[in-house]
Amino acid sequence: MSDHPGYAAYKRRLHHILALYVLGLIAFLLLMAWAEHSGMSRRWLGPIFLFSTVMMYGGIGIYCRTADPEEYYVAGRRIPPLYNGMAAAADWMSAASFISLAGGLYLQGFGGTETQAGGLAFVLGWTGGFCLVALFIAPHLRKLNLYTVPDYFRVRFGGRWPRRIAAFSAVLCSFTYVVAQIYGIGLVASRLTGVQFEIGIMLGLGGVVLCSFLGGMRAITWTQVAQYIILLLAFLIPVSWLAYKQLGNPMAPLVYGAQIQKIAALERELQASPAEQEVQAAFARRAQEYGRWLEDVEGTLKRERAAKQERVRTLKAQNADIELVVAATRELAALPADVSSARERWTRAMQDSEERSKPLGGLPPHSQAFAGDPEGTPAEQKAYQTSRNNFLALMFCLMVGTAGLPHLLTRYYTTPSVAGARSSVAWSLFFIALLYVSAPALAVLVKYEVMQNVVGSRFDALPAWIAQWSRLDGSLISVSDINGDGILQFGELRLGADVIMLATPELGGMPYVVSGLVAAGGLAAALSTADGLLLTISNSLVRDTYCHEVTRIVTPEQRVILSKFALLSVAMLAAFVAAIRPAEILPLVASSFSLAAAALVPAMIMGIFWSRTTGAAAVAGMSTGLVVTVAYMLINAPTVRGFFGWTGSGLWFDIQPLSAGVFGVPVGFAVIAVLSVLQRRRSPGV
Repeated sequence: MSDHPGYAAYKRRLHHILALYVLGLIAFLLLMAWAEHSGMSRRWLGPIFLFSTVMMYGGIGIYCRTADPEEYYVAGRRIPPLYNGMAAAADWMSAASFISLAGGLYLQGFGGTETQAGGLAFVLGWTGGFCLVALFIAPHLRKLNLYTVPDYFRVRFGGRWPRRIAAFSAVLCSFTYVVAQIYGIGLVASRLTGVQFEIGIMLGLGGVVLCSFLGGMRAITWTQVAQYIILLLAFLIPVSWLAYKQLGNPMAPLVYGAQIQKIAALERELQASPAEQEVQAAFARRAQEYGRWLEDVEGTLKRERAAKQERVRTLKAQNADIELVVAATRELAALPADVSSARERWTRAMQDSEERSKPLGGLPPHSQAFAGDPEGTPAEQKAYQTSRNNFLALMFCLMVGTAGLPHLLTRYYTTPSVAGARSSVAWSLFFIALLYVSAPALAVLVKYEVMQNVVGSRFDALPAWIAQWSRLDGSLISVSDINGDGILQFGELRLGADVIMLATPELGGMPYVVSGLVAAGGLAAALSTADGLLLTISNSLVRDTYCHEVTRIVTPEQRVILSKFALLSVAMLAAFVAAIRPAEILPLVASSFSLAAAALVPAMIMGIFWSRTTGAAAVAGMSTGLVVTVAYMLINAPTVRGFFGWTGSGLWFDIQPLSAGVFGVPVGFAVIAVLSVLQRRRSPGV
């Protein structure tokens, strides 16, 4: 098909459309810049960016609507490798990569701490995972002309259980992933429009449904191509601007190394600063206070509730200002509802205060390889070993998980041939690298900007963006004059990973049109991944579960209709979970990689490369790997430990729970190998 003259004409037409789209996008940005310069209010610019991009994606979805199963599930298997690579890169550039990756590098540095792997683990793990996809997975799956990843387990191993477990695992890891994307959608939409976070989720969700509901993979593919161009510009423009502002050269990945040395010098100054040491001492006292509260949680909760109730009554009796009464009432309502939630919240608060009582507000030196010292005291050697183990464990889980993510592997079903699948992966790596080489640069440039120009400001003269983002969500930005000197110290400013990229334009003093573009890029990254994930979940529920377990008498057209309504239902459920704000984007996404790695990859790799792998062994390996991974996550979840009153650490080898796949993957491989050998020995004639 790829050599057919008609296909060559089809590709030329696509090139022309892409060129017109890029020109139109640049013209729109120039128009918005002119409107801002002419005095258009920011209250209008944000919504214009949001609704223009969402309506454009919706228009593509409507134009590409289809009821043909081949088009809906795999885009007719005629997407050229260049465009499929672009779509895969957009699919990959989720809210985690676009919004949170630079934030992870800002907070964790290159090497990280004992409890948090450095940001480079994400860059190396995700990039290495694509090499595994290209070498071991994508070409072999494309040869089979499948529609979903669970289809492979049905074809390779036969029987119901391999498909059942694969479908369940696909839904589990994809749902965890899509919740993070919808959280990012709500974050961006609420920032652009000023509406509440929950309403922002619903606004963005409309774009997801428009993109994927009507046209399936066909619509999603071309929407993702459009989204990739937006998120590429949205990422490169701010980092290039900051590089030019600080270093006089917009080629950020090539020149940002000079700022690393300056940051190291600023870090030494901050560590020696008496004001910073006062902040550390104040947080240490706060941690001790929480520790005392935890000695008698029930009694403390009663005393705190009684004291706050008395304050509300006193203020009302004195006819105090209504704002004081409202503030006191909010403090009373904010108290934990019961003993278990109080223990959990105060434990987290104590740990946070202990962390912020360390130099640099608990952040590691940016260019530090790992925590601790391999040649230092026993405690420093242990810290070094723990930090390195967590870095390697997370990198392993991200790499192997990439090779097992169903929504990513399905992306390579859409190419005309096996060679096209290989070329698509190569193009994907190229398009992803354009952003990934800039993420470490952005983190360094933003940290230098914060240390040099924000720290040391008076609290009554802080930039407006700090108040705006902190009002949106206190976990994104928090500032507190804990030492009472009226000057912002580095330890008094806490930035969440999810805000670093989104606030970069305001931090760097760029025009608001760049802020709108960055927010639109974050929205595009979250939407593009959410589209693919929702399609994967709906297909697993309908094609791989309903049509096999409930009824077999379903026409291809009926399957498409059922998949559409399943997609809508899952989208609403994911929006509800995201509104609860279960965690930051990066940890949620990393957990989904561990789940995919443990549940799917061992059986997939063994099935492709070892003909003696049996179906029963695959079922046992998939189940065991998944159970080990989920169990490790649960027994180390603060909510679970608080509920059961467990004390101490439940960690194995000090590995953090988001890297639980490092235990599940080898267990899965071992179980599959051992059981396959045993079964073959018992059945020598097979």
